[in-house]
Order: sequence, then structure tokens, then C-alpha cells
Amino acid sequence: MTDRHTAGRQKVILDTNFLLIPGQFKVDIFSEIDRIMPGKYDLCVIDRTLDELEGIINSGEASGADKAAAKLAKALIKAKQIPALKTEKNLNVDNLIKKQALQGGYIVATQDRALKSALKEKNIPLIVLRQKKHLKLL
Repeated sequence: MTDRHTAGRQKVILDTNFLLIPGQFKVDIFSEIDRIMPGKYDLCVIDRTLDELEGIINSGEASGADKAAAKLAKALIKAKQIPALKTEKNLNVDNLIKKQALQGGYIVATQDRALKSALKEKNIPLIVLRQKKHLKLL
């Protein structure tokens, strides 16, 4: 369901590992997305992405840097008021992102190799980090 504010706008799904980029590489993903996107767009995350970030923050195995990056990612989602798409709980996040992207109109921002490969096969546009300093729309 779209309203007149979102009709015709591209939708960009931000994957968990993509949201860690500001904390890991000090790249402003939001100004970079503004720079590379042709036209208006809306950002979103999968609801399970929030679970993954919470898991990193509460993990005994994650490094302090990863925990800090996950906390920053959650703070950015809140500050930028990025909505979470409700999904099924029985699939993993990558499969949920693939399923959502295949329903059409989505660009996926990810660093996950397997996910990038699967989405490229389906001709889903991607946003990726290049040289640890800027984003590129593929």
C-alpha cells in the first residue's frame, strides 16, 4: 500500500552488515546513499535486522568494536526513523531480504557476499561499499 508521498519512490533495504559500516569504517552511509541514488527513495530495514543488531550487542563473542558499531546502527535507525518491514519469523534475514526484494521495487544495501551473489542473479539492484570509503549503486 503506497500513499502519494511514497508512490514512485525507490525503496532501499539496509542489511545488518551494511548498517555496521558507519561504526566500522566511519563512512556516512546516509549522505553516500543521497549522492548515488537517482531521485527520491525511502530507507527500510527488515524487522529481523533489529534482532540481529540486538544479538551483536548482547553477544559474549562479539568484539567491543562490533558491539559499538551495532549500538551506533540502532541509534541511526532510530534517529533517521527508518521503518522496519514486518516479516515471517521462520526464515533467516538473508532469505527475508531476498523474498522482499523479489516482490519488486527494492534496492538492497549489503556487504554479504552470498546475498549479493543471489540478488545479482535475480537482477536486483545493490548498494555496496567500495574501498572502505564510498558507496556504489550496482
